[in-house]
Amino acid sequence: MSEIISAAVAALAEKLGDGDFDGSVKFEIEGEGAVRIDETGVAADDSDADCTLTATADVFQELMDGELNPTAAFMSGKLSVDGDMSMAMKLGAILA
Repeated sequence: MSEIISAAVAALAEKLGDGDFDGSVKFEIEGEGAVRIDETGVAADDSDADCTLTATADVFQELMDGELNPTAAFMSGKLSVDGDMSMAMKLGAILA
């Protein structure tokens, strides 16, 4: 597992906290791997999910640091969404 994926798992777990996440979202970080969020928590996992978000490592870091709004990232084409948009919006609320 790459350092970027390990850091992504830790950052998303911290943002998610003890909150339940009903459904599943996979965040694909181009050239690095994937992180999956579901009712069991956050893990480095590339299995299918209700929604898949794809971005570069730099964009992902900006999202985690709060420097880039998830909606703005999507609208500008820096973040692509495939699948259930409501799951993406739920994750966006956690990241914001």
